Parts: sequence; structure tokens; C-alpha cells
Amino acid sequence: MKLNQSALNKIETLLEEGGYVVRYERGTFQSGYCILQQKKVVVLNKFLMLEGRINTLIDLLPQLDISYDALTLESQKLYEEIMTKPVMD
Repeated sequence: MKLNQSALNKIETLLEEGGYVVRYERGTFQSGYCILQQKKVVVLNKFLMLEGRINTLIDLLPQLDISYDALTLESQKLYEEIMTKPVMD
């Protein structure tokens, strides 16, 4: 998977299908993100560059409660790819 805007859009779609809201906000994020589990909101530092956004979301996926069956076929393939492969190019 290439680290481009299309990849970011696909990952954001996967999270949305899994019931999460992705927001980009200012703040003092020690790790670049914050997860509000009860509301299923992922907040990323809006100052992260594209590659940082993608890598952060990929790192977060194993921690999130995403129902595989709720995902579209395309998102299921992406989810499997992310969960089984190391970080990208």
C-alpha cells in the first residue's frame, strides 16, 4: 500500500464503517492521537503530515473494536492487509 491520500481515505472509510468517527483537532497529544472509546471517536493531531496520519491510524486499528462483518468487502480486504502485514513503504 502506498502512503497517499487515497490510502488515508480508505482507512478513514474503514473506521467509519466500523462505527468510529475520525477527527483532526489541535491539542497536546503525546502520541499524535486520542481515543474516546465510549463514543467511538478517534482524534488525531491535525498537524500530522499525511504519512503520520496513515501510520497512526494503522497502529491504532488493532486497539479498536471493529466488527469485521460490518465492513464492505473492500474494507474487509484492507483490514486484513493491515492486520497481517508490517507497516508500509
